[in-house]
Amino acid sequence: MSDAQAFHVEEPGPSEVRSPLVQQELKRAGVWFALAIAVALVVILAQPLMLIMGALVLATMMDGGTRLLGRILPISRGWRLTIVLLGAVAFMAYTFYLTGSSLAAQAQAMRTIVEAQVMRIGGWMQQLGISATPSDLKGLATQAMSSMGRVTAAVGTAVGAITSGVMMLVLAIFIAVEPKLYERGVAWMLPIEKRAHFYRVADKMGWTLRRLMFGRLIGMAVEGVGTWLLLWAGGVPMAGLLGILTGLFAFLPNIGSIISGVLIILVGFSGGTDTGLYAFGVYMVVQIIDGYLIVPMVAKRATDLAPALVLGAQILFGALFGIMGLFLADPIVAMIKVYLEERSKAMKERNPAVVVPKPAA
Repeated sequence: MSDAQAFHVEEPGPSEVRSPLVQQELKRAGVWFALAIAVALVVILAQPLMLIMGALVLATMMDGGTRLLGRILPISRGWRLTIVLLGAVAFMAYTFYLTGSSLAAQAQAMRTIVEAQVMRIGGWMQQLGISATPSDLKGLATQAMSSMGRVTAAVGTAVGAITSGVMMLVLAIFIAVEPKLYERGVAWMLPIEKRAHFYRVADKMGWTLRRLMFGRLIGMAVEGVGTWLLLWAGGVPMAGLLGILTGLFAFLPNIGSIISGVLIILVGFSGGTDTGLYAFGVYMVVQIIDGYLIVPMVAKRATDLAPALVLGAQILFGALFGIMGLFLADPIVAMIKVYLEERSKAMKERNPAVVVPKPAA
């Protein structure tokens, strides 16, 4: 036996599991496999994930009201939460009790008016040589709704919507009763050295969501009441219903204002050119007050989200998760932004010598 054969050491080949090459490739394959499973679970569990996210947003609104009430009422948290819930239920019941019958009649009349206005616009476009027909314009809404995601199909029926709403409300109440309990439960599943960072991120997310939802509620109230009063003063038909719809659609940044504006203008022009121009003016005034006064004062200071980012998120989440995705796109983007900012701060604290260059102006 030669010296070369005596000191030759056999190394594991690529066919053996203990080979470093095989182990490295298995780790890579495992990461991609886990990512594929996570994406599949998100698609399959779209409805429960959106319901849980909606419950968190509702719980944040309840928690914000409870904290705000605690500044003037030195009572326990449970009683303050009960007062907030009873106040919200009483307001909704009182509003719909007084205006329920008239709103139902106005809703039916509005549908007829909107369809007639759409047909008129279609005929006018045909006179200009545009190939779109009135039936094409009328089918845009149906096509848009049919292109929504899995959650829309899941809660598309009345029973599904009511069941999902009740489940979301009950879950939100449980979380709002003692939010720190669930926060500690999530932190318990993390390593001890990660818990302080988690608590800081969770507190910042809660603060951001409370400010965002507070600004959203103020905007809804101002847009809804302001639109109703101004349209009523100008003699625009169905001012009450348009005010309520404007207030509800104000929960959706960007897209909601467009939908409410189209409805206001269509109904306004059904009463004549002067009424239509007045309705358009009312819409512009309300949007300017909300966009340049309320949003910068309340919501933008907490989140500072770019409008294009919010609109892009609404398009993406609307296509993936339907109506629920549209409603929750803004809070989800806000929480992702908070997480990334806090993660960046933690990395900078660990490595203070690292300087991130600012983009050129």
